[in-house]
Amino acid sequence: MTADAITSEQATRPPRQNRPDRRRVLSPAGRKRAAGLLLLLPALIALTMFFVLPLVSIVVDSVTDPEPGLSNYAQLFTDGYTLRVLGRTLVVALVVTAAGVLLAYPYTYMMTLAGPTTRAVMVTVVLVPFWTSMLARNFAWMVLMQDGGVVQGALGLVGLGGTRLLGTTFAVTVSMTQVLLPFMVLPMYSVMQQIDRRLLLAGQSLGASRLSSFRKVYFPLSLPGVVAGASLVFVLALGFYVTPALLGSPQNALIAQVISVRTRELLDFGGGGAMGVFMLIVTLAVLAASRRLTGLGSAARVGQMGAGQAVAGQAVAGRNER
Repeated sequence: MTADAITSEQATRPPRQNRPDRRRVLSPAGRKRAAGLLLLLPALIALTMFFVLPLVSIVVDSVTDPEPGLSNYAQLFTDGYTLRVLGRTLVVALVVTAAGVLLAYPYTYMMTLAGPTTRAVMVTVVLVPFWTSMLARNFAWMVLMQDGGVVQGALGLVGLGGTRLLGTTFAVTVSMTQVLLPFMVLPMYSVMQQIDRRLLLAGQSLGASRLSSFRKVYFPLSLPGVVAGASLVFVLALGFYVTPALLGSPQNALIAQVISVRTRELLDFGGGGAMGVFMLIVTLAVLAASRRLTGLGSAARVGQMGAGQAVAGQAVAGRNER
């Protein structure tokens, strides 16, 4: 190609600044989404490094150590000691959850009835354990439950003074219930405070007693909070280590203590990993069930509250007319 041809081609080519920009231009919503992803990137990296990768390592060890296969998982259901520990852990978690529901429900209900000042005091009482070290609370229970302690002295008044408390599953259960009680109260309160109390008035205006109105109207509407709190407490109770280690005994060990012994002293990383994976599966199953129950309860709650508010309005209007 001659120099004259090249020069003529360049002359006919449109200026660069007048050419249409073919690069993709993000919309304002796309730019916000991209900025949000960039802000989320450090958290995703940290979550991957400190949670996902260790979890993958535990799963791999559980099927490769000491030899490839599922022998570690088979041992969970064939070894008598492991089965007793798993059963004891599940039973303790269930008892702690049931005791938490029985203690937290009336307390939370009273919080919804109390005035602003009293409610603030009751909320502060619930939050105080969060401001106290768990070790300090466990050592306090050790002092209370030791031989000759306050609790044993109180039991002596009813003829049970010789009962040994420290080093038993009962001591572990009591302490875990006290530690986990705030995790039961707060989800319940977040649901109960949204329930329209005029629904109880509507039920009573239709001939129901106070107890019947509470049982058929208020209690079903509060079940999502109960399920959320119970599932949270149950999951946390499954992995408790400090309280059973301080207040319990090796004969009454829970799953977290056995995992610690297997990995730190016996170097059985495969067996400990299998126990951890099994508890993770139980936890995910509990959370999935609670999510489903909470979703169904929320849908029913919306329908009941919509119908109940209409009845409540009619009841209040009828009472005003009388």
